[in-house]
Amino acid sequence: PIYDALYEMMPFDQVEKKISNNTIEIAPIAFMRGRTLRDCYIILDEAQNTTKIQMKMFLTRLGENGRMVVTGDLSQVDLPTGIQSGLRDAVTRLKGVKGISFVEFSETDVVRHALVPRIIKAYKLNKTD
Repeated sequence: PIYDALYEMMPFDQVEKKISNNTIEIAPIAFMRGRTLRDCYIILDEAQNTTKIQMKMFLTRLGENGRMVVTGDLSQVDLPTGIQSGLRDAVTRLKGVKGISFVEFSETDVVRHALVPRIIKAYKLNKTD
């Protein structure tokens, strides 16, 4: 999804140039261990599918002059049964921590087909699990 968003926001050649000169880096979460991310803007997308250990590891990579955004939809967790989402855990642990803010969206914020918010609402009303 991050590539789709980049190519929507900028022309193809600009995206490719920024990736090739490392202005933009896209890396799997598995490659974050041991890093300190300074002087950059970091986005963790689809964070609902991180484990608690992965989320803690990722959040603690934040370095001097860094900014971090974590996105995810807790209604779309794909982790095996019994494994709690790292995003859900982080929201619980970090609410009220100075310097951390949360923004929650609803089906009215969906920017997709007009039918999608009604689908989301139907799933909320008719939970079977």
